[in-house]
This record gives sequence, C-alpha cells and structure tokens, in this order.
Amino acid sequence: MSGFRITNCHIHLFHAGHVPEDYPYRFLRLFKKAPFLVRGLAFLMRVIGQHPVAEKLDRLYRFQKETQSESQRVILENVQKHYPGNTRFVVLPMELSAFGYGSPRLPMSAQHDELAELARDPELQGRVIPFATIDPRADPQASELWRAVDELGFRGVKIYPRLGFAPDDPRLMRHLYPKMAEKNLPLMTHCSRGGVQGRALSDHWADRYTEPDAYAPILKAHPNLRICLAHFGGQRDWSAYVNPDRRTPFADEYRSNWQVRIRRMIESGDYPGLWTDISYTLFHFEDFIPFLRLFLLGEDEGSERLRSRVLFGSDFYMTRQEVLSEKAVCFRLRNALGEEVFQRIAEENPAKWLGET
Repeated sequence: MSGFRITNCHIHLFHAGHVPEDYPYRFLRLFKKAPFLVRGLAFLMRVIGQHPVAEKLDRLYRFQKETQSESQRVILENVQKHYPGNTRFVVLPMELSAFGYGSPRLPMSAQHDELAELARDPELQGRVIPFATIDPRADPQASELWRAVDELGFRGVKIYPRLGFAPDDPRLMRHLYPKMAEKNLPLMTHCSRGGVQGRALSDHWADRYTEPDAYAPILKAHPNLRICLAHFGGQRDWSAYVNPDRRTPFADEYRSNWQVRIRRMIESGDYPGLWTDISYTLFHFEDFIPFLRLFLLGEDEGSERLRSRVLFGSDFYMTRQEVLSEKAVCFRLRNALGEEVFQRIAEENPAKWLGET
C-alpha cells in the first residue's frame, strides 16, 4: 500500500505492567502468567471436536501473549508489520489505577515516559504520535497529564469515562478542557457499550458516562475543541442497526442507537468539533462495511460533513481477539471505500484532527 501516508488514529501499546493483576478476575492470574495454558485448552477443544471454541481460544492466546510483552516497543513492532513503513500511529495509553482492581505494577508516569522514548526515537522518524491520559480520580489536578504534554511533548489526550467518571467531571472541566482548547490539542474518548468498565459501576451508569450526548456540555463549552468519539458507537449498536429484529426492541441500543446519534450530531453541523473513528467496530467487516460505504459516499451535505469527520483507526492490539488481521481489514476497507475516500479518512482527516493543517 503506497501513494499516501496512512495515520492510524487509534492503537494501544500498554502491557501487563500497566494493568492491575486482579483485572478482570483474580482467578485469571495463572492464565496471565502462563498463557500457554490457553493454547493447551485450545488443543483439547480441537481433540474433542469443538473447533469454534478452539478458534476463540487461539485468538485469546494471541491477545494475552501481546499483553505479556514487557515493552511498548515490542507491541509497536508487531503492529507495524501490517502497514506500510511510513505509517504513523496515534498511541493511546490507559490509566487503570482507580477503577477498582488495585494498582498496576508500573505507575502512569512510567507508561508515559516509555511512550515518550518511542516518540523521540530517531529511527522511528516521528511515526509514533503519543497521547496522554487521565482519570480525574487518580490525577485530580491533571498534573501528570500536563507533565506529559508540556515536558514530554505529547500531542493529544485520551479519556475513558467507562472506568467510572463523567466526561464533564468538574475536575476535567476545570483542569483539562480549557487548557486543551488553548493549546489546540485533540481529544480521543471511548464511545462504545463494550470495553473496560469500573468494578463498582453499573451498566446503566457506564453507558450514561459513555454515550454521545454525554459530550454535549464539553462541545458547547469549547466549540473549537476537536473531540473524537471512538468506535463510531461500537459493535453492539452497529449490530442493532444492521439487524433490527435480532434482539428485543426495548434494549438500549434500539431505543437510543449510538451509531445513529453520532451520525446525526455530525451531519447536523451543530457540533463542528465532533469527530468519530471506526476502530475495532469495522473488524466485523462483512456485516458493517456496506453501511459505512453508503454513509460516506452520499452526495448530500450531511454525508460530506460525515466524510470530513471520520478517522481511520484499528484499536490494535484489542483486535488480536478477532479473526481478521490489521492488514486484511485495512486492504478490504481501502478496496470497499475507494482510493479517494480512504485517503481522506486515513490521511487528510487525521492531519486536520491532529491540528497539523
């Protein structure tokens, strides 16, 4: 793949040292320390004829093996194999010390420092674009986050409200967004019903903290702040949109579909700072790509707004749990959307969202 420079706006490099040992369950510690046990279970499933279960276990093994890499550099090298050599990657760290599972072995500052080393590495030639992260319960004054930005040169911010805080938490409204707007920094935030969730947080409140409308107060207070709602609403809401008779119509994803809501918010033109990305969601490629193609290739004004606000991202290495590889999804996406639209979401839009143009 050549001709232009791809920017993957959504990958992760954090590893087991950045995740509490008890997450998601204490009894899984053994499998984390010895992931070959998962492979053994996969072999057993094949022996007894349970091939679909074995395939799922194989994917879990690949994912678990990735987390055991004691270096963000090793994980970066693994994702680079799937892309042209000049591809850039927006790297999103995770702050997992305050969501109810204990503290990780390594502090947030160490995760930021290691990521900064990759961003400064002359051999990588600026291909790593580091974002800082924050949980306001762990860093109420945003001190560590602004150290990463002001001293280490980080290019944006990632938040993950599903861990247990509202996007308009007073600490964020006071110490984060005003300075971000002043410094022209973009924000990436999780917007899917799946993912990591605070231990004591109910599904109801997790969704209230994560839903698209939770960001309306920030978008109104800082209309020039560029906010990307990752995952375009998430696989659960895309599935509900594609298959409206699969589940009860009273489920939340039918009554308030996040994919539809994000599209309407962007297409309306009322939220000029709102963006979205297609990370992880499009790994269910065959089910969803016809719809994304129609959304992006329309000739009306709303479709043009949407084309200008969608970013390419993959969510590596979370996608190790899926059948398709990074490379397979990237090639299929480029083929389905065509060169012009793919270049727009993978090169032109990322440059605008990052504040480069």
